[in-house]
Amino acid sequence: MANRPVHFIWLIDRSYSMQGEKMGQLNYAIREAVPEMRSVAHDNPAAQLLLRTLTFSSTAQWHHKVPVPVDDFTWEDIQVDGMTNLGEALQLVARELQTPPMPQRALKPVLALVSDGVPTDDWKSGLAALDATPWGKKAVRVAIAIGADADRDVLQEFLGNPELQPLDANSPKKLAAAIRWASTAAVKAASQPLAGSSDALTKQPYAPPVLDDDDDDDVW
Repeated sequence: MANRPVHFIWLIDRSYSMQGEKMGQLNYAIREAVPEMRSVAHDNPAAQLLLRTLTFSSTAQWHHKVPVPVDDFTWEDIQVDGMTNLGEALQLVARELQTPPMPQRALKPVLALVSDGVPTDDWKSGLAALDATPWGKKAVRVAIAIGADADRDVLQEFLGNPELQPLDANSPKKLAAAIRWASTAAVKAASQPLAGSSDALTKQPYAPPVLDDDDDDDVW
């Protein structure tokens, strides 16, 4: 099979509720996960892994808008600011998952949503826009809930699959484990070629891990 792109898009909540240790640990975890993503990409030569980052607070904006090959990707730390406009972020992603700008022939994109708060805008219309795009429906979706007070119902709806659950990252250790998993297992799933049936296009062939408490006292 010819080399095909896998577009991996981080959707990062940078609202004020993420200030302090949460954002610091998130920046560290993603930065440390990039080498593992490179390793996964090298093990899947049929897939060209391209990374992007979208952040959302009182507005949504691209942190890395142009898709960057994983070998050239450098994480730039995110700072907190404002509210939680998830719907606007999903609208921006939906525009990028149209064809064009997405190619007609590609592997499934990965959408990794990381949030700890309750959306402050019309997030359901943003999710509907995402679901209305062909690539949005095919995407491998990952949701990481930061903190015990995260709105898991919103993250569950984002996943769009009752068999999947958001990853609960209630501590720095669990966040790091969730980021590592999202950065590697989801990429492996997306790197599988699309099957011919419509049913195969919507299934996500991976199972998120169970993040045990294992005496982790450093809880947010």
